[in-house]
Amino acid sequence: MALFVAVVQLGGSRGANPNQSFAAPLDAYGYLLLLVGPIALLFRRRYPMTVLLVVLAVTAAYVVRYGYGPVFISLVIAFLTAATLGSRWPTYALIPLGYLGFIWPVPALLGHGAPTWWAALGMAAWLTVLVSAAEGIRQRRAVVEARKQRAEAARESAEQDRLRRASDERLAIARELHDVLAHSLSMINVQSSVALELIDTKPEQAATALAAIKAASRDALGEVHSLLTSIRSGTDRAPTAPAPSIADLDAVVARARSAGIEVRTDVEGEVRRLPSVVDVAAARIVQESLTNVARHSPGSSAAVHVRYSAHHLTLRIDDDGRGNPAPATSGGSGIRGMIERAHALGGELSAAPRSGGGFRVDARLPIDGGEDDR
Repeated sequence: MALFVAVVQLGGSRGANPNQSFAAPLDAYGYLLLLVGPIALLFRRRYPMTVLLVVLAVTAAYVVRYGYGPVFISLVIAFLTAATLGSRWPTYALIPLGYLGFIWPVPALLGHGAPTWWAALGMAAWLTVLVSAAEGIRQRRAVVEARKQRAEAARESAEQDRLRRASDERLAIARELHDVLAHSLSMINVQSSVALELIDTKPEQAATALAAIKAASRDALGEVHSLLTSIRSGTDRAPTAPAPSIADLDAVVARARSAGIEVRTDVEGEVRRLPSVVDVAAARIVQESLTNVARHSPGSSAAVHVRYSAHHLTLRIDDDGRGNPAPATSGGSGIRGMIERAHALGGELSAAPRSGGGFRVDARLPIDGGEDDR
């Protein structure tokens, strides 16, 4: 653009200069002024207001000595650039100043002749069109920028959703693996301790403990295989192995009983079919609570209370804390996983020591409005 403007200004000014009686003939200084404007336009996007002031000064110097002509092309381009990239009001304020300096009354005072009223009105109208064009370009650029920002915001939102879904999937997989492995391995650990203690004195009971270990390990392998198959398939279908159900409470606590934990069960209300996510979550909470008893206080007895109401399923798992405390181990994620399960369903769960000794887990899960997907 700068090269095109330079060519037009040089060629056009050679024809316009001789036709003006008050204008001096073009010389080297005049040609230099005609080139300064196009050269300044090369920096118009980086320094729009500075370039406009430079081009305005060069144009004024040219008009005073060499008269009117295509020299105004550089000024128009510099004005449009400054008006659309910078603040509009300092730029628009130059319009009336330019009218006074280049059209009337300054040219008349300098002896360049006064324009006719029609010419003066026509130039005022042309300057108004120039301001309107600058405002139109500015508004168009604002619309384009707003669209770009909305598109960028939409991309960021989609990326955040993808990351959130991936995080939820990782948490769900971690909870399932923990529920499957921690429960089984804790029971295997308890039974292996029993077998080691009784292998010499009471081999029959040791054999029973080893049989329980075999059954627990077989079940754990089957559940892990089923979970991995479901993950690899990339679908939302349920694992092929049957999921635990709180409706069959004895089956849920059977593995803890086989590990030597005395578990009492109590069901209040009418047992009914629950949404599968609530059913599985409730069974996992009971299993994890009993796993913690076996892990941290082997030999303690536990009580599981399940209450069905119109809109909620309430669970309470207590242990008496009378067993032998297990050696301290690194912190696990069982309680955190139970809390996450309850919160994911819109419920709540608390786990804390009881005032009279032992430990209590309380959970309250909503069951109304859920769809049974099994």
